[in-house]
Amino acid sequence: MTKKIRALIVEHSPDLRDILARWLGMDPDLEVAGTAADTYEAREKIVRLKPDVITLNVELPVTICVDFLRSLMPNYPLPVVMISSDRQNGAKTVLEALKAGAVDFITLAPPSGSVSQMSNIMVELRSKIKLASTVNLSHWKRKRRRVTIRVLGNHDALDTFGRKVIAIGASTGGTEALKAVLEGFFANSPAVVVQHLPSGFTEMFAQSLDMITGMTVREAKTGDQTRKGLVLIAPADSHMTLERAGSGYMVTCHKGQKVNGHRPSVDVLMKSVAQNVDRGDAIGVLLTEMGSDGAEGMLAMRNSGAGAIAQDEASSLVFGMPKQAYEKGAVEALAPLEKIASAVFGLVTGREAP
Repeated sequence: MTKKIRALIVEHSPDLRDILARWLGMDPDLEVAGTAADTYEAREKIVRLKPDVITLNVELPVTICVDFLRSLMPNYPLPVVMISSDRQNGAKTVLEALKAGAVDFITLAPPSGSVSQMSNIMVELRSKIKLASTVNLSHWKRKRRRVTIRVLGNHDALDTFGRKVIAIGASTGGTEALKAVLEGFFANSPAVVVQHLPSGFTEMFAQSLDMITGMTVREAKTGDQTRKGLVLIAPADSHMTLERAGSGYMVTCHKGQKVNGHRPSVDVLMKSVAQNVDRGDAIGVLLTEMGSDGAEGMLAMRNSGAGAIAQDEASSLVFGMPKQAYEKGAVEALAPLEKIASAVFGLVTGREAP
């Protein structure tokens, strides 16, 4: 018999605690190990009950959530799924929590939401908890080196690098992975990014990256052209594709059916890059991600002559999609997270980053 995944629910609302416990308990693969009304109670129950996964309410004060995670992860690393019922005001807390170590999050329907809405959300939450239980958190017990952003100055590779299109895809755990990669990029690097985030989060996420990377990072809109020093993040709930625009390229954001369960989809972006970007002028990067979104797109890019790099298993929170892409022959190199920026530079110039 397969061992059940044991979840600890940290929720200040007694009614929502009961709802979560009831819905999670309905899944034969899950067991509610216990509940806690606050992070103080949670600390005691984590040690005593030894859960596999924690759900944590975003509506707790941001300092409490983040301080709790910062204390927890280096000493007792556990997968944490954040739960928010407030898309707008909860976004900042979620991003801070992901930075502090949470691996995923979900937004609940408002109280007026229908029973069917709630049912669908709880099914998604159960799935996220199961996937979170597979996340590799060993890196929290290692001291991680911070990469300083650099500008590629008066260098013969400058124009070559600027003409490239770097298409990046990421999902669970990918917010921090993407941050680490962009911190290692040159400030005049171009990039287009699909990061799986729900509505209300991508604009703030882009703003947070803009403040720390040395590049201009913003949520993409139709008509934005790729250029040196600009990172475009696909808006939530919209696919993003790359098209020709004169001698360069521009993005188009549009609705459409979900692909691989996602909108935006990494596959949609990368297939458009494979189709529209000149041979040899594109590089695909796949970061930690659950599922298969991006594997087919990366293969299409590889077949079109693009460079292709994926995060390796040891540094990935979830070695799902990078593994699938690698097994399809879509990836020419697997690299640890801290080496991906240098690997991209190497593909562009044929030599090590200076």
